[in-house]
Amino acid sequence: MFVVNSRAERLPYPASQRDLLSVEKAQESRRWLSNWEGIASGVTPLYTLPDLARKLGVAELLVKDESVRSELGSFKALGAPVALVRLIMRLHSEASMDAVALFQGAYQSSLRDFTVVSATDGNHGKGLAAAARSIGCKCVIVLHANVSVEREAAIAAYDAEIIRITGNYDESVAEAARLAEHHGWHVVSDTSYEGYEVIPRDVMQGYGTVAAEIVESCGKDADAAPTFTHVFLQGGVGGLAAGIVSYLWEVYGERRPTVVIVEPEQADCLYQSAITGAPEKATGSVDSIMAGLACGETSPIAWRFLLQGADYFMTIKDSDAVLAMRLLARGSERDVPIVLGESGAAGLAGLAALNDNSDARRLIGLDINARVLVINTEGATAPALYESLVGESGDEVLGRQLAWENSVTA
Repeated sequence: MFVVNSRAERLPYPASQRDLLSVEKAQESRRWLSNWEGIASGVTPLYTLPDLARKLGVAELLVKDESVRSELGSFKALGAPVALVRLIMRLHSEASMDAVALFQGAYQSSLRDFTVVSATDGNHGKGLAAAARSIGCKCVIVLHANVSVEREAAIAAYDAEIIRITGNYDESVAEAARLAEHHGWHVVSDTSYEGYEVIPRDVMQGYGTVAAEIVESCGKDADAAPTFTHVFLQGGVGGLAAGIVSYLWEVYGERRPTVVIVEPEQADCLYQSAITGAPEKATGSVDSIMAGLACGETSPIAWRFLLQGADYFMTIKDSDAVLAMRLLARGSERDVPIVLGESGAAGLAGLAALNDNSDARRLIGLDINARVLVINTEGATAPALYESLVGESGDEVLGRQLAWENSVTA
């Protein structure tokens, strides 16, 4: 399904939005994260795939690969850690804690009884648990019924306490809030709800690192439009999309790229929000192989940015995501093979799904002059699932990626 967001605007980035998410705060978060051992040094790759671009009928296809951001395997390594550090600094303002020192564990003795809790589909919880271990506080993660045992083990490896519930993601969010209220813990969630917006804002601010690297890689001249014309972003509750959209909107203003938001058809909360103009709930089962996008309710704070900053919304089938995973894993003579996780596949899957929709392509401006950016938000974070879907392991794809890169440089 595909819908035009009639409320999208082409205007300078509003000051009211900058008070919530800004390039300045994103760059501050980026500096802090660069001192955390959980993040790889340097920027993540921005690949150009000319053969796939030709197949999809566009001039250029760029893939920002967040699968190598850290050992956590996803962009979530940028959000939860920043939000946790900002939370601790607010609550202990009298101690004048330093963000970099926090990441390096300098305050462990005073934080050993400090506990954070969050619901997750996998990657956010892993990022929070890893940061909590580095900082020296306790972490409790609430998992719903559809989170695999494989993902649970990956989170537990970072010393988090795991609590299982029988409901879905939204019910796990409610349970995390209840536990926090009962025990005096602190919720560090990537989705907002009534009375809870500061921490989700901080999470989104961390995602600005991805956009900052994209802008730097592509170059930015004063008053110039971006070198890419379109961005296809995965949905979920809207946090990543809002973090990227806000940064690009502030940098490029009225010349920002066309933004298309993509989500599973059974978890269509953002699509429904685009129809009504207000944060809505999904109409489907909220059960998808795209686990990180299997969210039933739009984050209200994220929607503030997508309401005017995203141009189109669409839904895809799980099979579309699998096809995209296989396309990137395969590679070609000119295209590097890439490990594309289930949720990371959504943007490319949305672009590919429009190949047979000439009306939508014409409306969006997807033609031989279009230069499209997608973000691979995760690698094989569930290795067994990845192998079952793609037909080879993530390590095998990485082996072919290395061979491809060596052949290019030979």
